[in-house]
Amino acid sequence: METELLAMRSAVESARYLLEAPGAAEARRLRDAVLNQLDDYVVPRFAQLDAPLLAVVGGSTGAGKSTLVNALVGDVVTRPGALRPTTRDPVLIHHPEDARWFEGQRILPGLPRVHGDGTAPAASPAADADAGSALRLVAHLGVRQGLGLLDAPDVDSVVDSNRHLAAQLLAAADLWIFVTTANRYADAVPWELLRDASARDVVVAIVLDRIPAGVMDEVAYDLYQMLGTEGLARAPLFLLPEQPLGPDGMLPAESVAGLRGWLDTLTFDAVTRSAVVRQTLAGATRRAAEHVLDLADALDEQAATRADLRTRVERAYTTEAVADALGDGSLLRGEVLARWQDFVGTGELFRSLEAGIGRLRDKLGAFVTGRPQPEEQVQQAIGEGLHAVLVAAADEAAERAQTALRADTAGRALLAGRDWTRATDGFEDRAATTIRDWQTFIVDLVRTEGRTRRTGARVLAFGVNGVGVVLMILAFSATGGLMGAEIAIAGGTAVVAQRLLEAIFGEEGVRRLARTAREDLLARVDRLLASERQRFLDLLVEEGAGADDLRASARAVLDRVTAA
Repeated sequence: METELLAMRSAVESARYLLEAPGAAEARRLRDAVLNQLDDYVVPRFAQLDAPLLAVVGGSTGAGKSTLVNALVGDVVTRPGALRPTTRDPVLIHHPEDARWFEGQRILPGLPRVHGDGTAPAASPAADADAGSALRLVAHLGVRQGLGLLDAPDVDSVVDSNRHLAAQLLAAADLWIFVTTANRYADAVPWELLRDASARDVVVAIVLDRIPAGVMDEVAYDLYQMLGTEGLARAPLFLLPEQPLGPDGMLPAESVAGLRGWLDTLTFDAVTRSAVVRQTLAGATRRAAEHVLDLADALDEQAATRADLRTRVERAYTTEAVADALGDGSLLRGEVLARWQDFVGTGELFRSLEAGIGRLRDKLGAFVTGRPQPEEQVQQAIGEGLHAVLVAAADEAAERAQTALRADTAGRALLAGRDWTRATDGFEDRAATTIRDWQTFIVDLVRTEGRTRRTGARVLAFGVNGVGVVLMILAFSATGGLMGAEIAIAGGTAVVAQRLLEAIFGEEGVRRLARTAREDLLARVDRLLASERQRFLDLLVEEGAGADDLRASARAVLDRVTAA
């Protein structure tokens, strides 16, 4: 069992609930509670089944817990608080022969130990006064060997730390002595803990204190009914009437004789103690494993939320907008169009287009054999136009991603304090590098395609860079986004580019080259935008154990408990 328990504990410890998904806050609280239960009780108790029983005396504010403990011991070993809320260290009273079991870190390892006089045991450093609670140990012959009595803070304290510590101490107990009063027994907070005790099959005794004269039967019957409803019908109920305390603040010894006798019965010998331990331990282990299954469900919710947020980011960073800009002819406006017209000889060229394709072929022949053309200016204009498209696309994608995340509670929490509506620093330089690399690729592609003797001569005649520029133009020459005269201009540009390339590479070669040029550019843009969206995706990195790990470890523990 210890192997399975440690594996389950490791899985729980590594589980992370970083997203504000549905149920995340409760999952974090439950994860901490399960770890406390495993560390404070289940794992150390399995390792030392023969250790003394630990009975935690807990209950509501002012219920008389400390007074009851003193009566059980027969001495003033723990002082009731005079003011409420009382902030004090829990006190554990044990037989002197059992000191070794409690001075170490076997149970409640997160609490330092101090003796009743404030000195630290050799096995545990004293608590710093500012460091929080310590477990105060008191050795006393009034406690039977094999039993430790722990006086806990109020379970309904208005001080959060007191309330949480009380719940932690109760979860570390082999048995509970739950103290309430005739005025407070129906309060909600104690019953939440008692329901948990019932679910974990903890050995529980109920002490109803300060019962006014004349109502004992009525109140006791009502409490019995409530215990039965909550699955605690077998829990013994001890009734203490309202009575004056002695000069030393002690209850009369006979008033707690029944409770003392019950404790003596449970601690009579090792076999009897073992039965109590095994009942509580099996229930606590089973309950912890069931909670781990709940934690696995919460991890599924985290995964679903994470997947949804990732989808939102990825949709924001698609290359569709860039692809549309590359294909609608808009890049052939302005400076690109002007430089292209300079390159091909605008006026004569388009008069040739109007006269017919035969004259166009003659004009193209002149391009191939004529003077060197200013292709560098066209290439630069293409680069500048494409750069503006990419920067705008990155800014728009960032704004879309942030808007999409902020529409979800978990996304808003992730983006708290961040304004990511623009591209990241340095994007403009990375975009420029991407464009230069693509243009270099185009020139290399032309050079590779021009290896045959006939094709190579034509490429060399026009110039590799010049042919590369024409191929770039062809990649942007669709006319879907233009209107009126612009269609004629862009359309004519496309015809010139296509006819020239067909004269060099052939019709099929041109289609293949144009497709390759476009696909390579979009692939580079996709990688560029992927690097931009990564800052959003980094917020969604999954950490720790997965739901399947938690389920597997919990089921292994449940199988062991069932088999036992």
